Amino acid sequence: MTKPVETAAWEPRYAARAERMRASEIRELLKVLDQPGVISFAGGIPDPVLFPVKQAQEAYVSVLADPATAGSGLQYSTSEGYLPLRQWIVRHMGGIGVPCHEDNVVITSGSQQALEFLGRLLLSPGDTALVTAPTYLGALQAFSAYEPRYDELRPEDGNCTPASYAEAARQGGGEVKFAYVVPSFANPTGETLSPVARARLLDLAAELDFPIIEDAAYASLRFEGEAFPPIQALEIARGGSIDRARTIYCGTFSKVLSPGLRVGWIVAAKPVIRRLVLVKQASDLNSATVNQMVMHRMAVAAFDHQVAQACEHYRARRDWMLAALARHMPEGVSWTKPQGGLFTWVRLPEECDAERLLERSLDEAGVAFVPGSAFFFDGRGRNTLRLSFSLPGEEEIDRGIALLARLVGEAAQVPPTPPSRRCGR
Repeated sequence: MTKPVETAAWEPRYAARAERMRASEIRELLKVLDQPGVISFAGGIPDPVLFPVKQAQEAYVSVLADPATAGSGLQYSTSEGYLPLRQWIVRHMGGIGVPCHEDNVVITSGSQQALEFLGRLLLSPGDTALVTAPTYLGALQAFSAYEPRYDELRPEDGNCTPASYAEAARQGGGEVKFAYVVPSFANPTGETLSPVARARLLDLAAELDFPIIEDAAYASLRFEGEAFPPIQALEIARGGSIDRARTIYCGTFSKVLSPGLRVGWIVAAKPVIRRLVLVKQASDLNSATVNQMVMHRMAVAAFDHQVAQACEHYRARRDWMLAALARHMPEGVSWTKPQGGLFTWVRLPEECDAERLLERSLDEAGVAFVPGSAFFFDGRGRNTLRLSFSLPGEEEIDRGIALLARLVGEAAQVPPTPPSRRCGR
């Protein structure tokens, strides 16, 4: 029998924006978790030992055992989201300095959907999005489909002048449409914006009249240090009302209660929320109602306890990773020392390429991480990488960092730090 000749698979004529879509390096790396023996510092994945399984079981039983709530939970629902859950979010936001109403809240399928919706709502091709460098890879993915140009925010060091941002945007064919920041325990660096930097952003937004997208995914995971008010809270204090505020706050339950239920939220001025509801209706009509009902019950029963437990758990992992980096990494390597969140950011000697290092690390040591260039809109950061301390245990952290440090030393042609010097580093 003659073997059929293989031909290229058929594909349609895609929209131009499809060419800007790229696979998430993090999602691709997560596939290695299924391989035995791999130590993964790649994904910022909550440790499943912390999941409130008992509360989730009880919540599902509570919803589905009653015919009335079961019927509501398994039915279509309003695009704004389950009202009791939005009311819980209103109380939560009030507790962190953001007085608001349930009409200022829309529920999303995780905060990733919130970022995609905001890109869709705000960006036209050629418009400018201001982002830090590095910034969250998922935000770049969400925004890039809408064909923006990017310009760099440097909130701590002093941004460009409003006029220069506006002129660069005009030359790029559009306007400055928003600034995106992760102000607390940022992904990927773990760093936190100071009050001065937050005020600078508000000044810039006021001067150019654009919104700030405040991604607060890690804000609850504070291990130590002073708790700074959300940018949205600072703006409300200036202007007196959330409906006068430009800041758009994106929150999520994923890092504290459960990522699998896919429940996030946006808090913003009512006109913005009304527009986002239209985007939601065109996208998926509503987030899964039963999951929202379950999340509401879990938040009422366990949110504060889960926050405290997660902070204690991840603080210990953070401490172990920082100690392992200090013990094993060669001279010329530096890293951030986050006061919360799930990540530390590592800068290698200039001659090191983190993408090539990853290939060797997976093949020779079975250690995964995310090369830093993925978090830059212009491909910079070839000698940087992100490490997550959320999943590996203490022994895995120490072994994995030791293996990685050996490869870094070889790549940089610098010997690992001698044992006699490690304790004083």
